[in-house]
Amino acid sequence: MSGVSHPIQVVGGVPVVAAPEEIDVTNADWLRSVLLQAADRGHGRFVVDMTHTRFCASAAVGVLVRAHRRALAEGGELLLVVPANGAVQRIFALTGVDQLIPSFAGLDEALEPAPAAARRRHRRRRRMLGARRRADGQAADPGASPGPA
Repeated sequence: MSGVSHPIQVVGGVPVVAAPEEIDVTNADWLRSVLLQAADRGHGRFVVDMTHTRFCASAAVGVLVRAHRRALAEGGELLLVVPANGAVQRIFALTGVDQLIPSFAGLDEALEPAPAAARRRHRRRRRMLGARRRADGQAADPGASPGPA
C-alpha cells in the first residue's frame, strides 16, 4: 500500500491501525493482513483508527467484522475510531456494524483502560435492551404470544 509506511503504531501498549482514506476490494486484503498483525501484537486487543477514512466498501466491512469475531474468539477485542458524523459512520449504522463493534469518536477514548470501555459498552447494551421492552416495562419475549393468555 503506497503512502503508508507504518500502518501499525503501538500507543499505550495497544496496537493502532491507521486505516487508509478509502477501503474497497482493491485493498481489503491488505487491511485484513494488517489487522491480523495488529491482533498478534496486542494479544487480541487492538484499535482501527478510521479518522481519515472517507469510503468503506462492503469488502472492508466484511474484513472488520471477521477481525472483530476473531478477536473475541481469542479473548481480545477490536475497537474502532470513527468520526460521529462521517460517511463511514453512516455505512456502519446502515449495516449494523455500529451495534456489533465498539466504536469511539476519538483515539484517546478508545484507548481508555478496558474497565471504563467495558462499562460504556455495557450501558450501550442496556439502552439497546431497553428499546426492546414492552410498554408495561417487562422484557419482550420473542417466543410469547402478543396478547394476554
